[in-house]
Amino acid sequence: MPAAAILKLSLTNFRSYHAARLDLAGAGPVVLTGANGAGKTNLIEAISFLAPGRGLRRATLEEVAFTEGDGSWAVSAEVKGLYGLATLGTGIAPPSPDTPVSRQNRIDREPVSSAIAFSDHLRVIWLTPAMDQLFNGPASERRRFLDRLVLAVDAQHSSRVSALERSLRSRNRLLETGERDTHWLDAVERETAELAVAVSAARAETVNRLAAALAANRDDSSPFPIAAIALEGWMERLLPSYSATEIEDRYREVLRENRARDAAAGRTLDGPHLSDLAVRFADKDIAAADASTGEQKALLIRLVLAHAGLLKDMTGSAPILLLDEVVAHLDPGRRAALYDALSALGAQVWMTGADPAAFGDIKARAQMIEVRPGTVVTAG
Repeated sequence: MPAAAILKLSLTNFRSYHAARLDLAGAGPVVLTGANGAGKTNLIEAISFLAPGRGLRRATLEEVAFTEGDGSWAVSAEVKGLYGLATLGTGIAPPSPDTPVSRQNRIDREPVSSAIAFSDHLRVIWLTPAMDQLFNGPASERRRFLDRLVLAVDAQHSSRVSALERSLRSRNRLLETGERDTHWLDAVERETAELAVAVSAARAETVNRLAAALAANRDDSSPFPIAAIALEGWMERLLPSYSATEIEDRYREVLRENRARDAAAGRTLDGPHLSDLAVRFADKDIAAADASTGEQKALLIRLVLAHAGLLKDMTGSAPILLLDEVVAHLDPGRRAALYDALSALGAQVWMTGADPAAFGDIKARAQMIEVRPGTVVTAG
């Protein structure tokens, strides 16, 4: 099966674009160059909305609207995906005081219930400069990164994570009131435990698959270091040895015993919402957080490439990759190795950068596009 590819991309009132349209040659690298602030990242952010979730900047629906527009925005793409040609569209209508803002999604101009349906046609993953501090930042950022990896494999994952967050908030509110309606708390904690195990199991499955892919594709000559990954949390450690029902029962007991403590803290202090993704630089046997800045960047690239390869193996089609300012800080050896790895993957890869010279090694096999404020120009 050929790699998924965007053939046409149209933006209306999105970020810095009143209107923009790109016609692409098909699968293969797409390089967006231009001055800082020209709108390169805005273009790939628009593509990221063709996947479930809030896009690569985690923006609200209102935040991505063109500042001089009516508050509406739209992104449309003709894609060659898992089931042939399709037109995907998403956006919001002009805000109204009487109607809450909601995202509208269409496939071949027919409404669908959510952007989850887009996953039937293409998968999208990305790497941005904001992720450079992933290993040194809080565990919440690594959980979010992991959940994006899981979401690319399992389109229902975000719904389960959101449901778990809502269930935890409901429990916290009940504890806050001090009424302690035990029957209602029991019901909420039962739901919380079921969702917690489902979320943990999905995360663990993806981590196990990715760890196996990293081990199977170990290349000691690669300039991208070997990464070893594991999911840290007591619930995740129990998954291989206990049934889901047994772990649910144990978590319900934990929640019941910790009601007073959690009420005092104002939050639930135990569960998969506090789990962490542990990443190690395998060759040096050190935590990724203790590696140099350049090594951390290389480890992150290694993880994303391995995940893209895993998706290709699982679906038969390589995902679309969005790499924002990834090559700017790579040395020439790693830059050339990245281009070779992307070529071997066979994915449609969108890359941004201010300096066209950084893409000299890939220019002959890429569609070069110059981005200027509010517009795009095919550069060659």
